[in-house]
Amino acid sequence: MITIREITSKKDLKAFVKFPFKLYKGSSSWVPPIIAEEVRTLDKDVNPVFKDAEARYFLAYKSNEIVGRVATIINWLEVNGQNEKKMRFGWFDVIDDVEVTRLLLEKVHKIGKEKDLDYVEGPVGFSNLDKVGVLTEGFDEIGSMITWHNHPYYAEHFKALGYAVGTTYSENKMEFKNILQEFFTRVQTMVKKRYQLRALNFTNNKDIMDYADEMFDVFSKSHSVLSSFVEINQEQREYFKKKFIGFLNPEYVKFVLDKDDKLVGFGIVTPSYAKALQKMNGKLFPFGFMHLLKAKKKAKTVTFYLIGVLPEYQNKGVTAIIFEEFWQTFNAKDIELCVRGPELDDNEAIQKLWKNFKPVTHKRRCTFKKSIA
Repeated sequence: MITIREITSKKDLKAFVKFPFKLYKGSSSWVPPIIAEEVRTLDKDVNPVFKDAEARYFLAYKSNEIVGRVATIINWLEVNGQNEKKMRFGWFDVIDDVEVTRLLLEKVHKIGKEKDLDYVEGPVGFSNLDKVGVLTEGFDEIGSMITWHNHPYYAEHFKALGYAVGTTYSENKMEFKNILQEFFTRVQTMVKKRYQLRALNFTNNKDIMDYADEMFDVFSKSHSVLSSFVEINQEQREYFKKKFIGFLNPEYVKFVLDKDDKLVGFGIVTPSYAKALQKMNGKLFPFGFMHLLKAKKKAKTVTFYLIGVLPEYQNKGVTAIIFEEFWQTFNAKDIELCVRGPELDDNEAIQKLWKNFKPVTHKRRCTFKKSIA
């Protein structure tokens, strides 16, 4: 018999976070989160997203063992501000039993109906800075710290239960040797001169903080046209600063400023922490942080995390400046592979950025959606 229980304690929340460690034990593709950080993300007393959102967490049990989990999420900025009556769900993991999936998703639909929402979609997080999507191709490829991994049967479960594909994403990788300077060096020189722009590089994380608010402004303005975009409140910005900036190698953060030293574009790349996180197995101490520090300085694979350009500077070659700076840094550090996180398939602008660099699509993922009856 399968029973669904709502989380009511910190102990249960930790069990919720740790379930995937059992489900994916021995997987060479799954990248574990840091348990303490994952708990903080889901803790309503810690994560400021709950100023504008609400969430409930459920675990599925069979023979007194956890066999599934789901987070039900409502982002009220999305519902009220954009009139998008979406019931979100995320942190979805399950054994290969479609009945477990059905019962978990029934909870999502029930809450959505109580809140007068129109449809369910997931897996998604609270905002655009969270993980997204069910993996549908590339199960043997190693994941990353910014993506969810899952078994192949997940998509089969959703389809069997009448869910339709919602939003589709692709993930690509590029060998650094294929990223040739000739595609952007001459252009970036002209762009700098024509628009009086300059590149800004960093050697420490503290200096990045001085521009963090401007960076979020540029991010919001450059991504607001995308179908999945939801605004990020000021408290969330502060939270993400503390959570993520420490993971950045400052040499992999590139800003572009105008003549008045205002930020007009940026690119953020992280060293690949995937193998380090696998070695850590969710634990930062006593030795886990050493694996992170080693990867931060010596990883030969990097992950493109965020890129943004103010709308008035888009299609003017600002990305050529960003690429030039990344090329110089990656060349000096002997970077071998560049991996891109999930990108919307209907985002033609982002696809055009990479077309000359021989990208290879190695993963695909999507959300699933269904009307609330």
